[in-house]
Amino acid sequence: MSITESPSHYDHLEQMSIRELLEGMNREDQTVPLAVAQAIPQIEAAVKAIVQKMKAGGRLFYIGAGTSGRLGIVDASECPPTFGVPHDLVIGIIAGGDQAIRKAVEFAEDDEQQAWKDLQAYDISPRDVVVGLSASGRTPYVVGGLREAKKSGITTICITCNPDTVLAKIAQYPIEVIVGPEFVTGSTRLKAGTAQKLVLNMISTATMIQLGHVRGNKMVDMQLANTKLIDRGCKIIMEELGLSYTEARNLLEQYGSVRKVIESFNE
Repeated sequence: MSITESPSHYDHLEQMSIRELLEGMNREDQTVPLAVAQAIPQIEAAVKAIVQKMKAGGRLFYIGAGTSGRLGIVDASECPPTFGVPHDLVIGIIAGGDQAIRKAVEFAEDDEQQAWKDLQAYDISPRDVVVGLSASGRTPYVVGGLREAKKSGITTICITCNPDTVLAKIAQYPIEVIVGPEFVTGSTRLKAGTAQKLVLNMISTATMIQLGHVRGNKMVDMQLANTKLIDRGCKIIMEELGLSYTEARNLLEQYGSVRKVIESFNE
């Protein structure tokens, strides 16, 4: 039996009080960052490979099913507003298509050929990188997609929560975060999902910093898509250039980008 499917350390959950349920889940959740820490050397190797490819003009793809697929889409969708990159630079693909983001599509994850078809729709090539997301490490949709990507000379990475899986054997850069049994047996949206989210945060953020989209510790390339972000941009400019809020706001409206404002003063 795989670790992600092994019995919970807790039993008779229906007899527990709400406080006992919450404390038990929280106790389990506290183990996740420690498991991620053990995988940092694997994550580092993967990020180095991604950065090399993206500096040469490549793209980053995430493929997954269910919770894993949704997490990939969340991470991909947050890169443009956070770092100002094009929407087609980091792409999340889920088994069953976009409708599966909100509602499970039955048996979509069982089609071993579909992920590669989905990737081909983006004219994927050896310039790109594919990250396969599967807590179990055996999801057919992800396994098939990663296998075909590797055959086509594309750099392959995986994030799993079981050791020595078929997916990890395919991936050139396997990332294995072993979080142990779930609080509710087999419910990998819990610890396994949290672990995958943490790793995806690390991958995309470290990559974007390496690509130059952060200055100091500020998101100078963020999209000014709402009042909160415009306000944040003004405050970054104030701090960087010693200007008043009104001056910063006027410059931001003039240049349309925090980076452009700062660079205009450093020319």
